[in-house]
Amino acid sequence: MSDTFSTIDFDKSADGLVPAIIQDVNTGKVLMLGYMNAEALLKTKTEGTVTFFSRSKQRLWTKGETSGNFLFVNGITADCDGDTILIKATPAGPTCHTGADTCFGEKNSQDTRIGEASFLNYLQKEVIRERKLNPSDESYTSSLFKRGINKIAQKVGEEAVEVVIEAKDDDNDLFKSEVSDLLFHLLVLLEQKNIDLDEVISVLRSRHQ
Repeated sequence: MSDTFSTIDFDKSADGLVPAIIQDVNTGKVLMLGYMNAEALLKTKTEGTVTFFSRSKQRLWTKGETSGNFLFVNGITADCDGDTILIKATPAGPTCHTGADTCFGEKNSQDTRIGEASFLNYLQKEVIRERKLNPSDESYTSSLFKRGINKIAQKVGEEAVEVVIEAKDDDNDLFKSEVSDLLFHLLVLLEQKNIDLDEVISVLRSRHQ
């Protein structure tokens, strides 16, 4: 995505802003349109969640910073004139502030199906990554990163065993709890290895096309 930066001409407009169209990578629906300056585009690329420059607030604004309905970036391209950005993203819930799927009042048919799964992206990129980059002595996640990949991998193994044990019983609530623990520690392991969940999903998608 580094080539996108060089092809966008932010100087075409007096305020240094260019329109950014957000499209659902799964459904193809246009979710919203916002504006970006060079700093917003860089933040979007670096953090993997869509960040605009808010003309009303006159500051950078990450979509979902209040609602939790983030837009997780799958790809960024520029148009032929270098003055418009197209971002393909996975929405974590409704995009519009009104609660609608899109800012154009259209139903995004796959949104309800993928919304909960998108929380895993948020958990890795916003929560777990934050604990890795800014460790805290009070954070369990930070303590895992501090112990290193061997300890993290060991925890994944331990949680997998717990899932197998609970699968044989009839307590579904406890089983779901153990599966949640396994997923969490697996996300920590992915983050330690600098692999995004999206990359794993791409492998799964390639097997079922």
